[in-house]
Amino acid sequence: MKTDIQNRKDVNILVCSFYDEIRKDDLLGPIFNKMIPNEDWPAHLEKLTDFWETNLFGVAKFKGNPTQKHLLTDAAFNHMITQKHFDHWLSIWKKTIDNLYEGDLATRAQMAAYSIAHIQNIVINRNKPANKKEQLN
Repeated sequence: MKTDIQNRKDVNILVCSFYDEIRKDDLLGPIFNKMIPNEDWPAHLEKLTDFWETNLFGVAKFKGNPTQKHLLTDAAFNHMITQKHFDHWLSIWKKTIDNLYEGDLATRAQMAAYSIAHIQNIVINRNKPANKKEQLN
């Protein structure tokens, strides 16, 4: 029987399981693996655990600027990050949560991810060069 997300250890299990899948994924793996060198993954996973622990438990641990990182990533990939990428990221996130947990915090993690992905996608689209916006429409 699955339990709900209860503590940092559970959050870390979720984050590590999720990014194990992301790094192998045909669409998202090349993006994440280019932007995060192999030797930086352990520190990145800790930072992402801080992010989700802050989001789920209100513990002020996360320090960083996810929006800036998303904008840099889009620029590094010639401004070709689209809704398709965010939708795929969300589907892997949902599958990972569903495989590991159930309950209020698991649901909150899914809802927060949808909100975050939506906001990041809007910011990326607003900051694309005009010629890239035309290509994506």
